[in-house]
Amino acid sequence: MRVPVLCGGWFFFPPLPLPLLLDELGEAEPEPARPGGRCPSPPAGGGSKGTAGPGLSAAARPGPARLPSPPAAMLASRGPALRTALRRALPGGLASFHRSAPRRRAARVAVVLSGCGVYDGTEIHEASAILVHLSRGGAEVQMYAPDVPQMHVIDHSKGQPAEAESRNVLVESARIARGKITSLAKLTTADHDAVIFPGGFGAAKNLSTFAVDGKDCKVNREVERVLKDFHKAGKPIGLCCISPVLAAKVLSGAEVTVGHEEEEGGKWPYAGTAGAIKELGGKHCVKEVTEAHVDTKNKVVTTPAFMCETELHNIFDGIGAMVKNVLKLTGK
Repeated sequence: MRVPVLCGGWFFFPPLPLPLLLDELGEAEPEPARPGGRCPSPPAGGGSKGTAGPGLSAAARPGPARLPSPPAAMLASRGPALRTALRRALPGGLASFHRSAPRRRAARVAVVLSGCGVYDGTEIHEASAILVHLSRGGAEVQMYAPDVPQMHVIDHSKGQPAEAESRNVLVESARIARGKITSLAKLTTADHDAVIFPGGFGAAKNLSTFAVDGKDCKVNREVERVLKDFHKAGKPIGLCCISPVLAAKVLSGAEVTVGHEEEEGGKWPYAGTAGAIKELGGKHCVKEVTEAHVDTKNKVVTTPAFMCETELHNIFDGIGAMVKNVLKLTGK
């Protein structure tokens, strides 16, 4: 039995070798002629060179072997049998040669930014890692940010506030999005299969007031709406670094991770966040930086990212685990 082969999105059956096709037609292939088209030598005792053997005239002397009929002529003469053989080989008819395989639609993922820069906006390495992994996963991505002022502006070269400056979260996020950014107010579940929130202090300063108010924080109105809408629609939510506090605040009982619950000599400098998550009503799960935690009930996927002091590739791998599980939960 021949098995159809998928090539370039098309199914086809490998060509049937001529002997097998002839078997299908009920006709065996004639025995091939000997090399050079010569006839078998006369039996022993035949005439000498240049003469015919006993009882054979020159006219009766064997000539070149008859070659088999050309395949085209043979197949033409076997038309009805050929059609029967093809119907047996291709139950779906000749159209099955051109039947393309069904293709899944790409997952549409929204990425919500909070500015540009770790101390007052989105952590740029985390945002880039998320975009790379989404690209590898074949997702279609649209970036969003709230159109609001930043809590403050940090001079990243000094780690100090720039008192005379003020910036807009949407405008700053456009730097990461290469200009392709949309106001968070326009984000709907109807247009997307999942949503992901990178970390950075912007999640705790611009998307919420967690950096100032801790367990008593408030979440930006549009951020809260998006989280509740995706949760209600049963669509996955991904968060990394400090942003899992948003899910803990908005989605009561959600399971999240920010890594370990002890600082362990400075390896986990923000370990105290785990306690705050519990106070917010969430459940904290200890995970390594290269891992992601999947809350299958709430479809919330989280990873520690820069909550851990480690090499960049470990951060990248952990975010990859988070993105992979988010895409898996979309079913796309």
